Formats: sequence, C-alpha cells, structure tokens
Amino acid sequence: MGIIISLIVGGLSGWIAGQIMKTTHGVIVNIILGIVGGAVGGFLLSIIGLGGATNIIGSIVVSVFGACVLIALGKALFK
Repeated sequence: MGIIISLIVGGLSGWIAGQIMKTTHGVIVNIILGIVGGAVGGFLLSIIGLGGATNIIGSIVVSVFGACVLIALGKALFK
C-alpha cells in the first residue's frame, strides 16, 4: 500500500475509532492511531487465528479494531 493510501486509511480508521469510543483527537492523532491500530489489530487477530486483511475494507476494519483497543488501553491507563 502506498504511503498516501496508508495515511488516508489511518486517518479514516482513527476517526471511526474515535467516534466509536467517544473521544476527540486531532487529525495527526487519528492518523497515528489508525496506523498503529492496524499493526495492533493485525497482531491480535493473527493470535486468534484470523488471517490478515486482503483489501482496503478489511484494512480499515482491522485498523479500527486495533485503534479501539489502543484507545481503551489509554483510557484505562491514564484515567
């Protein structure tokens, strides 16, 4: 995936995760959450035996899942 597509998917995923978890972040934080969330989500899903995302929709779903996990962890650690 190209860098521009990764940034777009990351930003979209971070924004969706923020909406699900009822948080507000800036654009840069959304992009970071989405990209790191993609790595976390892919790792966690591979542990339970689910394969990686093969298309853009799958990438967004995995990234949103991972970003939600990161937001939940952040809320638990810093409350």
